[in-house]
Amino acid sequence: MAFEHSDKVNTLHSSAAHSVEVNKVIRNTFMLLGITLGFSALTAVAAVAMGLERMNIFVFLIGAFGLLFLTHKLQDSIWGLPAAFAFTGFMGLTLGPLVSNYLSLPNGGQIVMTALSATALIFVGLSGYALTSKKDFSFLSGFLFAGFIILMGAVVVSLFTEIAGLQLMISAGFALFASAAILFETSQIVHGGQRNYIVATVSLYVSIYNLFTSLLHLTGFLSSDD
Repeated sequence: MAFEHSDKVNTLHSSAAHSVEVNKVIRNTFMLLGITLGFSALTAVAAVAMGLERMNIFVFLIGAFGLLFLTHKLQDSIWGLPAAFAFTGFMGLTLGPLVSNYLSLPNGGQIVMTALSATALIFVGLSGYALTSKKDFSFLSGFLFAGFIILMGAVVVSLFTEIAGLQLMISAGFALFASAAILFETSQIVHGGQRNYIVATVSLYVSIYNLFTSLLHLTGFLSSDD
């Protein structure tokens, strides 16, 4: 009986310690996410103000994936945070020319604000559901892997061909992919699958970035039909 009581006490202590650790990761992740989103917005505004032109796709891919790899590599060092800010700042710069392009349209301001508002609502709704329901969305990992391969293939095809409606399909696909990724990544934090808040922040940031740019394209397309 004494051993059984001891096991129960140890289990309770272990569960409490796990909850404390998970709550700490959640708190740090969403705090850093808010700061990096703000920093990214500043670099995007700076890019718009400076009139930066759209970046070459290959330069973008090298910069984005290079800084993303660097952030993952330095996640446990003191350079993890600077790497995360370098990555999100760079991504903000790449948003500037895209946003400028839409702002130059007659209803550009409305298009940007609609996409931004929809992104915020979707992110808050999905991550909030994953946090409060504590449902395990790890089953989405296979879907996300397959979806990523398919979307990358479609992007490569779009670089060399002009298929009617392909860009619209890619944008819709990325919006769905980003939404599923938000559920998966938030669930990973809640269930202890992701314990590094820097990696968790960057993962959620990428999903928000993809969601916003996809909704921006979709909103712009729908508005052009009005």
